[in-house]
Amino acid sequence: MKKFIKVGILVLIALIFIGTFVFLYRKSQPKEAQYNIQKVETTDLVQTTVATGKIEPRDEVEIKPQISGIISEVYKEAGQKVKKGEVIAKVKVIPELGQLNSAESRVRLAEMNGRQAETDLTRMEKLYNDKLVSNEEYEKTLLAARQAREEIQAAKDNLEIVKEGITKNSASFSSTLIRSTIDGLILDVPIKVGNSVIMSNTFNDGTTIATVADMSDLIFRGNVDETEVGHIHEGIPVKITLGALQNMKFDAVLEYISPKSVENKGANQFEIKAAITVPDSVTIRSGYSANAEMELQRANHVLAVPESALEFVGDSAFVYVLTDSVPRQKFERRAVKTGVSDGIKIEIKQGVGANDCVRGQKKDN
Repeated sequence: MKKFIKVGILVLIALIFIGTFVFLYRKSQPKEAQYNIQKVETTDLVQTTVATGKIEPRDEVEIKPQISGIISEVYKEAGQKVKKGEVIAKVKVIPELGQLNSAESRVRLAEMNGRQAETDLTRMEKLYNDKLVSNEEYEKTLLAARQAREEIQAAKDNLEIVKEGITKNSASFSSTLIRSTIDGLILDVPIKVGNSVIMSNTFNDGTTIATVADMSDLIFRGNVDETEVGHIHEGIPVKITLGALQNMKFDAVLEYISPKSVENKGANQFEIKAAITVPDSVTIRSGYSANAEMELQRANHVLAVPESALEFVGDSAFVYVLTDSVPRQKFERRAVKTGVSDGIKIEIKQGVGANDCVRGQKKDN
């Protein structure tokens, strides 16, 4: 009895050992790979590019003073709308001492000459009334008096201009009142009361009093790479998306491509501009970051496969066409000629047919 028990135990141990060996052997054998199958389909493909840039008004004007002086009043602030000719700020003139002295001397001299002319006129009128002088002499003295009066007024006006920058008679045309030159929105007022400002001249651009822009006419300004610029042209539609309004898209039309490239981080790029159509219900601010999507190429009713199904070797492309699936998958490697790609699918111009299926991604075991 004991002998049978021993034999049974040995047989059991042998079976366990053989079973373990068979299991480990099978486990070590490589499993046959299984692949997803992709059918060649007929579809439309559009290749696009995205240019990065920003939104800005087409017309943005820097308002500068016509005289130098000190800001005495600021009537507007950034964010307010302004009409053409509306006053933004007022400049108080600080007269130069030499000009002031010269203007005051001119007034004193004009008044002195004026008094003398009035005295001569009074004497001449008496002589003329007594018929002791001719009409010609009287007219000559009268003209001299009138000229003296004009000179007095001109001298006083000149003194006012030197001191105040404007005369009382021409206050509505004052160069001390800084006015907007366009209708629009004030984007920036970089000055405040007490700041010194200078007018533009040969040596400097002058102080900017305010920046005004027409926010109803906006453009996208960005750059495209030199490898893509040959596929676009003025007049093509553009889709604009904004970082600040991510759920909205705006229609635009490409209206400018720079004829000259600029180097940016080692790459040659070309500046582009596109006119944007913005609904009245939407407010867009100057300087918003934006992306512009443009169509580069289009292919309609073409054979296409997923880009992941292609194998690239140098400049050649290949696909694996399914030839049999029972009892296991079999594929034929074929060279293909590719065309337009939309980033997901790619056009196959030559190498496969409409009824073919190709090898896709490997299945997870």
